[in-house]
Amino acid sequence: MTRWPLPEPMQAALEQARCAADEGEVPIGAVIVKDGAIIARARNAPRGTCDPTAHAEVLAIRAAAAALGQERLEGCDLWVTLEPCAMCAGAIVHARIARVYYAASDPKGGAVEHGGRIFDQPTCLHRPEVYSGMGEGAAAALLQDFFRARR
Repeated sequence: MTRWPLPEPMQAALEQARCAADEGEVPIGAVIVKDGAIIARARNAPRGTCDPTAHAEVLAIRAAAAALGQERLEGCDLWVTLEPCAMCAGAIVHARIARVYYAASDPKGGAVEHGGRIFDQPTCLHRPEVYSGMGEGAAAALLQDFFRARR
């Protein structure tokens, strides 16, 4: 089987996830891309910031909005290492992210293809295109190693 290199945004998101693990945070990383360039990078930081909303996606959205000087991120793509939870999916909707690429599925806490399936709800104000599975093995291994070390 031919193995293609991961796109740069997913590689960058995985690097952010590794940094999160090094800081004792759940290893999830995210980047936001606009016109082919990464404009924001973030990693999980709820423990270090004492902020339960400091998920990688939310922090990346905040950084991208600040970089662009606007609250809507139309035309932007979010690359993240784990399927977004309900909170993050809601933030994606409100930010008007065009496309979401995530590596590993999250049957317990995900809300895109699992759980609440936020983007499929009739009340959803915006529906991004969603692509999953790119970098799944690397993202899943980071998470498994992180939690195995804590058991």
